[in-house]
Amino acid sequence: MALDPKLLEILACPEDKGPLLYFESESFLYNPRLQRRYRIDEDIPVMLIDEAVAVSDDDHATILASAAEQGVEPTFEP
Repeated sequence: MALDPKLLEILACPEDKGPLLYFESESFLYNPRLQRRYRIDEDIPVMLIDEAVAVSDDDHATILASAAEQGVEPTFEP
């Protein structure tokens, strides 16, 4: 099940308050500015800074390439 589009419009990174990239098929949100990944458990985004996973430069490039390929857009425009 996908996250509600209205939720996505207001969902921001808890650390820098910027937009995220939502990967529905892989159940995670990604902050490309901080290279942090937030998991989604049972359709609930886990937006705790301490729970975010730091992403390596190689994984960051892979995630951005996947976003471009899938047409993933930021959750909102700043």
